[in-house]
Amino acid sequence: QVQVVESGGGLVQPGGSLTLSCAVSGMIFSLYPMNWYRQAPGKQRELVARITSGGTTDYADAVKGRFTISRDNAKNTVLLQMNSLKPEDTAVYYCNAYRNNRSDYWGQGTQVTVSS
Repeated sequence: QVQVVESGGGLVQPGGSLTLSCAVSGMIFSLYPMNWYRQAPGKQRELVARITSGGTTDYADAVKGRFTISRDNAKNTVLLQMNSLKPEDTAVYYCNAYRNNRSDYWGQGTQVTVSS
C-alpha cells in the first residue's frame, strides 16, 4: 500500500522560512516524478514545484527563486525548502507522486500559514 505523508507545515512570519518534507513508502520511489501542490481557501489547487526521477526541477513563476525542491532516493523523501515567505503563500501544501493515471498518489496535506 502506497503512503504519502507530508510534514513541516506551520505558522511563520512574512520573510521567514519553512521546510516541508514528504515521506513515501510502498512504491519504487526513485521511478516517480514528485510534485508539490498547494491550495489556498477559495482557490484551485496549483502546482508549485516538481522534480523528475532524474532530478530535473521546475517551479511555478510565483515561487521561483524562493522555493527549492529536492529529493533523497535513499530515504524515499522529497523536500520543499521555502524562503522569503509571503502571506500569499498561505495554503495547504500537498505532496504528489505521479507516473500515470493509475499511479497517482497524494498525501493528506500540511497547512502553511504566513502571517504576522
